[in-house]
Amino acid sequence: MFAIWDGFTDYLHGFLFGIYPYICLGVFVIGSLIRFDRDQYTWRSGSSQMLRARQLRLGSNLFHFGIIFLFFGHFIGLLTPHWAYEWAIEPYQKQLVAITAGGIAGAVCFVGLTILLHRRLYDERIRRTSTYADTFILLLLWVQLSLGLITLPFSLGHSDGSVMLQLSAWSQAIVTFQPGAADLIRGLDFPYFAHLVLGMTLFLVTPFTRLVHIFSAPVWYLFRSWQIVRMRGGATTRPGPVARPGTQAAE
Repeated sequence: MFAIWDGFTDYLHGFLFGIYPYICLGVFVIGSLIRFDRDQYTWRSGSSQMLRARQLRLGSNLFHFGIIFLFFGHFIGLLTPHWAYEWAIEPYQKQLVAITAGGIAGAVCFVGLTILLHRRLYDERIRRTSTYADTFILLLLWVQLSLGLITLPFSLGHSDGSVMLQLSAWSQAIVTFQPGAADLIRGLDFPYFAHLVLGMTLFLVTPFTRLVHIFSAPVWYLFRSWQIVRMRGGATTRPGPVARPGTQAAE
């Protein structure tokens, strides 16, 4: 009986952390391309800015600030080879920086997402204009953020940075298509596994939800030239009606 259970858990571990990542990445890339090609009018975030704009502004700013920091922090932290930074910083120091910066960004993001989720669930007008996918993705992100914050005490318990090295080795093995990647993270605490699986699932569901708008983020807006707005008839020092040819503007 125990042998059967052990065999099942070994198979499940190998599938979730050796095969499932490629399923998620494949659906993420191919599904996003198909949606962009066939359903471009649905390629948007579905804003509800007209309803409770002040709460949206606060929650959205906090959430986006935190999630962008977390995304690039995970991307750089997990995919940077150990040899690229070992000359400048020790693994335990890098882990401490990651815990501190990630904890702050995670808390900010969590607060913002909680505001957005409360707004989505408890405002009747917004709830009526929301799709099931809108609510689902917010709940999924909220649980994922919660799991990420839960892993912080476990990371502090491994102050030598060993867990960070394991996670980095697994991530780099996945993106470089190395066999046996799942074996690199055996023995980790359960919150890490749950966080990894849910994180991969976010990639899986992206093509089918509002998350696709991350590809269309207007980053270019920060670098565009200033817009010059002129009134018809030339510059004026005071806003007012512009006279038509042959007539005199009313005072």
